[in-house]
Amino acid sequence: MLYRKELLKGSTETVLLSLVSRKPMYGYQLAKEISYKSSGYLNFKEGTLYPALHRLEKESLVTGYWARSGNGQNRRYYRITNIGKKRLSSMISEWNQFTQAINLIAQPENN
Repeated sequence: MLYRKELLKGSTETVLLSLVSRKPMYGYQLAKEISYKSSGYLNFKEGTLYPALHRLEKESLVTGYWARSGNGQNRRYYRITNIGKKRLSSMISEWNQFTQAINLIAQPENN
């Protein structure tokens, strides 16, 4: 769906920072969590997920590190940085203002 892709493109950073602000996660875990928390509405493919994580890491919004998972595999985990926490707070505030403005326009009037 074209609209979903465009909305997702503008929300990828917010979604990823929100999840890693709760706890460090590795890529596949992030993809599964996104799908689960959105009831399957959002599905991140590798071609979207990993470039976005690398971009966040390059901007110092997340830090990546290698660690063993519960099953003994080495995985690259991502955690939010202090800079990332500030950016996320700003993004959520902006998102709330944006959705409120859209809702004022899109919702039918009660006259």
